[in-house]
Amino acid sequence: MAELNTDYFARCIATLERAQGYLSERTDDEAMYDIYRAACVKEFEIILEQSGKLLKKCLKPYFASPKQVDALTFKDVFRHAAKHGLISVEAVERWLQYRDNRNDTAHDYGEGFAEETLNLLPQFIFDAKQLNDVIAKRA
Repeated sequence: MAELNTDYFARCIATLERAQGYLSERTDDEAMYDIYRAACVKEFEIILEQSGKLLKKCLKPYFASPKQVDALTFKDVFRHAAKHGLISVEAVERWLQYRDNRNDTAHDYGEGFAEETLNLLPQFIFDAKQLNDVIAKRA
């Protein structure tokens, strides 16, 4: 397997964690609240996309050809990761929920989407860190 570099992924997770911390120090009527909320939502989206791409690279040794892995949908990538013992079934269910959150609100960048996403962040950050550890071990 080609060398996997998780530096950017880890940096995005750290950025999200910091932004969430700064957000928690603000009230929702401050301009900085809106800025940190937007940063949290954007980092959530970036981490979500990166997680699927990096996990695909980890799955390539389990398939007959790289094209088979490349053809997998985001959700199938996570299902196969559980099948091959890379992550737990419970973690897969949460990652699918994160993806559904993103898909259900893909065109709704209003307050509702942002607040739903913010509610997911504590567990999402935990899951992203665990996934980074799994991927880094395979690097």
